[in-house]
Amino acid sequence: MNKTINILEESIREYLLDEGLLQNSINDSKIKFGFQFTFPPLSKQSLQKSNSMIVFQPQNKDLLIVSIGTQITKPYINALKKSKDGEVNFLMELKKLFLIKNVFFRLDKDNYRYEISDQVFINQHEIISKNNFFVIIRNLYNVYAYSNLLLSDYCTIKINPNDLSRTQRFNTSPGFNLYT
Repeated sequence: MNKTINILEESIREYLLDEGLLQNSINDSKIKFGFQFTFPPLSKQSLQKSNSMIVFQPQNKDLLIVSIGTQITKPYINALKKSKDGEVNFLMELKKLFLIKNVFFRLDKDNYRYEISDQVFINQHEIISKNNFFVIIRNLYNVYAYSNLLLSDYCTIKINPNDLSRTQRFNTSPGFNLYT
């Protein structure tokens, strides 16, 4: 299995390097290997920003996990709080979205954060293909993007446009960078 892990690690690194997405290696005693990367791949001339994602293999597990985390910004938190049931309804819709899209998730409702992830089990005799790896990434990113649209739907009427101009990474373009 050790040889397969080294091949898997090198394959994932190559996939990310080939697409110009790799940011950093992750060193942690709880994982065999991990990488931080950006997605989607954007040109240097683009005004949009990519989002940070991670991929890693936990120690003593035969699976690969891909994850994207989100922190809701203050203007959106305030807008959710303005509505009597807005915050609760948004979180319920978010949970439904994650369940329908068949992704794993962790909600930290007290700190207005959530993480979406997916996993693939590793077969000793096969390495995940580049296509399958990027299908997982695209699926997670699409769920992430939809969650941003959902948040916008819940907050649009209640948010002060001046607050948005002060949010550094706010962007209404398809980059979905509503969060830091």
